[in-house]
Amino acid sequence: MPYQVRLEKEYKERIIQDLMKQFRYENVMEVPRLQKICLSRGVGEAVSDKKQIEYAVQEFSLISGQKPVVTKSKKDISNFKLRMGVPIGCRVTLRSERMYEFLDRLISVALPRVRDFRGVPAKGFDGRGNYTMGVKEQIIFPEIDVDKINKIAGMDITFVTTAKTDEEAFALLKAFGMPFKGGKN
Repeated sequence: MPYQVRLEKEYKERIIQDLMKQFRYENVMEVPRLQKICLSRGVGEAVSDKKQIEYAVQEFSLISGQKPVVTKSKKDISNFKLRMGVPIGCRVTLRSERMYEFLDRLISVALPRVRDFRGVPAKGFDGRGNYTMGVKEQIIFPEIDVDKINKIAGMDITFVTTAKTDEEAFALLKAFGMPFKGGKN
């Protein structure tokens, strides 16, 4: 039998049935699913220190398991000493098995390592069924060696779903085990 990620298997076996009952879907294809997870980080210090981008790329490679794309500035901004085309961040998009593996590690290992963790805020929904959250420190991921990091930095994590409403997306992420603070606001 081929290897199947724990959360992907749980989605197919349990979560689909639970969501079909909860939202009274008539067809399995109506059930919302996770399409992709996007990680991104802006590295403002990269304008003056080019090494900062390399550190961010290394960390994202360790965390995500694939090489991130370096993002470049789209226009000149003189107040920030920024020129067009200068690298100022990096991002990576996870799909299928890597996405489920990352979600599993985030929920079961990384988030519990956050200091004074009381759950992720339920305010990060965009009205179209996508959820974005921020992480203040990259050291919550076990892949990052604390002694080797250059600077503590955060990142944005966006969960893109096929859900049409925030309620459906909230139920989907809650079923995966996302630890939300209280209920949906």
